[in-house]
Amino acid sequence: MDKIKILWADDEIDLLKPQLMFLEKKGYDVTTVTNGHDALEECEDNNDFDVVFLDESMPGLTGLETLSRIKTNSPNLPVVMITKNEAENVMEEALGSQISDYLIKPVNPNQILLTLKRIMDGKQLVREKTSSDYQQEFRQILMEINSGLGVESWAETYKKIINWELKLDASSTTDMGDILSMQKTEANQAFSKFVEKNYLDWLDEGNEDSPTMSYNLMRKKIFTELKNDVPTIVLLLDNLRYDQWKVIEPIITELYRIEDEDFFYSILPTTTQYSRNAIFSGMMPGDMAQYYPTWWKNDIDEGGKNNHEHDFLREQIGRTFRKPVKFDYVKVTNVQKGKQMLDNCLNYLNNDMTVIVYNFIDMLSHARTEMEVLKELASDETAYRSLTKSWFLHSPVWTALQRFAERGIQLVITTDHGTIRVKQPSRVVGDRDTTTNLRYKVGRNLKYENKDVLGVRDPKKAGLPRPNVSSTFIFAKEDKYFLYPNNYNYYNNYYRNTFQHGGISLEEVICPIIRLRSK
Repeated sequence: MDKIKILWADDEIDLLKPQLMFLEKKGYDVTTVTNGHDALEECEDNNDFDVVFLDESMPGLTGLETLSRIKTNSPNLPVVMITKNEAENVMEEALGSQISDYLIKPVNPNQILLTLKRIMDGKQLVREKTSSDYQQEFRQILMEINSGLGVESWAETYKKIINWELKLDASSTTDMGDILSMQKTEANQAFSKFVEKNYLDWLDEGNEDSPTMSYNLMRKKIFTELKNDVPTIVLLLDNLRYDQWKVIEPIITELYRIEDEDFFYSILPTTTQYSRNAIFSGMMPGDMAQYYPTWWKNDIDEGGKNNHEHDFLREQIGRTFRKPVKFDYVKVTNVQKGKQMLDNCLNYLNNDMTVIVYNFIDMLSHARTEMEVLKELASDETAYRSLTKSWFLHSPVWTALQRFAERGIQLVITTDHGTIRVKQPSRVVGDRDTTTNLRYKVGRNLKYENKDVLGVRDPKKAGLPRPNVSSTFIFAKEDKYFLYPNNYNYYNNYYRNTFQHGGISLEEVICPIIRLRSK
């Protein structure tokens, strides 16, 4: 095993020879410097230090100043502050800069050893504890998956899987991560069968077992919560999965208190064109095509497919409320519109309800397919979550939410559908009018692998429009993606491990909806 490497910065380093000799005998590799500038230089030249011991009261560049610069360049490098000064303000500043521990001079060797054990072995202990806990729950989740879950219990099991995924991420437990990935695959296989068996029945609103779905989301989960005295902001982050919500949750809950964390099921296809129009219209796509033929566009029609969300929302509000509801609808699809939204955000507080649709995550998933650099940056779920968090922290929408919080609002965060990283190709043959989406197809005379899809030969039964008399819809199950036989190998390699939506998976169908209030 490699030696643990320590950098020790102290202007009185010569007085620490007994401690240094003690550490070397224990097998530690110690590099010493006498000032903050040299400490920074060592950190830059040797970026493989495991821990830094830092004297707080060095002349020139102080310990606190050195700490700040080390954390800027190496935020995850553990730093132990050593100080003669127990003054409250000094320790507050050091703790605020995320030191891992602090010691009061004079330090004895056993104190140092205890601190090193706590820092270096602590990570291993966390990994071992997390692995052990997941192993214990593995069987429980497996039993749940195979026990014939219902709408609510599937959502709870999915949340459990995601919470373990996030815990294993945080503890860098790769072995258990592989096992969890296999368990998620098993869960998606069972969930796809569950949706295939029940989906058409859910569309009967008289069915008590039906989940809240895209087309009745506004009526069931949002309109009922509007307050006369508090403006409501509905933030719809396109393509937001439950795991992505969980990584931005700690940021948002600095300023907002969660009053309710719930879920709904996206309709099929799980795409913006279908699910988001259904949310704002309060209708299934087949009804939109029938009652609003100039606003609804089928896949093969030219032009934007979501250009009438504001109109659909206005109509749904008019059908639902007896008295007028003052509302606004804002769609952010680029940087310029994000700036405009931010400039106008305080004006939205004059409304009863303002809907803000933010398209970044959806654009990220599509751009990742096309751009090699984004394939590297978002190579898997962990990286995809990290990129989402980084974007959100620096986005105009987070700045707007900070401004809203000062005024006191009700905030609803939701999405239209999720996305899944596709891994298994499935062959499809169709005519030239067959749609190009990788997770669903609509066309005539489709030939496909029955085991890989949910097929709907009568679109009307699934609440879908029928572009042609013989149109059939098919939806990919689990992590499948559709490929034509032509150039099969090229497209197989091109699309494998990209994030797609439109089909049936826990990640695409079970969507978060969270209601919060300003603290």
